[in-house]
Amino acid sequence: MNGSNILLETGTNELEIVEFQIQKSNFGINVAKVKEIIRYEKTVKIPKAHPCIHGMFKWRDSVVSVIDLPKYLNLDSDKVYSNRDFFLITYFNKTMVAFIVSHVIGIKRLSWEEIEKPSSTIYGEVDGIINGVVKNGDGLVSILDFEKILTDISPGTGIQVSRVAKAGNKARNHKPILIVDDSQTLSRMIEDCLTKAGYQDLITASNGKEAWDILQKIKEQDDKPPNELLSCVISDIEMPQMDGHHLTKRIKEDPILHTIPVILFSSLISDDMKQKGEKVGADAQISKPEIVNLINVIDGLIEK
Repeated sequence: MNGSNILLETGTNELEIVEFQIQKSNFGINVAKVKEIIRYEKTVKIPKAHPCIHGMFKWRDSVVSVIDLPKYLNLDSDKVYSNRDFFLITYFNKTMVAFIVSHVIGIKRLSWEEIEKPSSTIYGEVDGIINGVVKNGDGLVSILDFEKILTDISPGTGIQVSRVAKAGNKARNHKPILIVDDSQTLSRMIEDCLTKAGYQDLITASNGKEAWDILQKIKEQDDKPPNELLSCVISDIEMPQMDGHHLTKRIKEDPILHTIPVILFSSLISDDMKQKGEKVGADAQISKPEIVNLINVIDGLIEK
């Protein structure tokens, strides 16, 4: 299976997930992250690797690390794998990695409006490894936060706040910047990086719908054009209720808001995804680990 071209429409607030199972629990991953699904293969152990790294194997022309997802989730951690299990071969955060799963159910098309943010009461923490939950008959499918899982196991694949020093702390435009991300951890990290770089006036929203409501209030302040009240919007793509592509499309189609620059800052940025972002009018698209590049792009858009 190659997942990159399945969802053809752009800005419709839809996604497709690969639904899979581990010990009778149903989970999902965005098709846009999945390069291929294959049967389990034997792996070569990696010395001194993280306990959840199962090993590595050769796939096409690449050597791919394999994450033991059941072990990470504390499900079936002592299971001996066989060709009845599967590898989800994924690409995001500019990293190719495979995840072991027990059973692949199929592909499901959803609207982001159907996906709810999980309750911290149920999951025990404000910002855990579940991005969202969707009803599936009498049960639920949990959409896993694969970026957090990968960063927990390999911290170097995530945003590196220490790299912001390279961008330098200089006098920068202090019109507000709107940050839109459903992960509180990542949102705080982006805020921290922008603050260190010299941007002080920051507004946050947890999804595209919340951001759109904020933009409507800005639009009502008719004493100044919106692009004089807001420097830019930085948005993730994957978010419950309204995704980043749909938010961008609505901004760029709005006769008043369209002048506000929109930067898509996501782990999903690839050649295929860039085409989708261009189609909805994004001014820039940056892969999530590239925090220094994000600051440079903000500087350029504001100066422009």
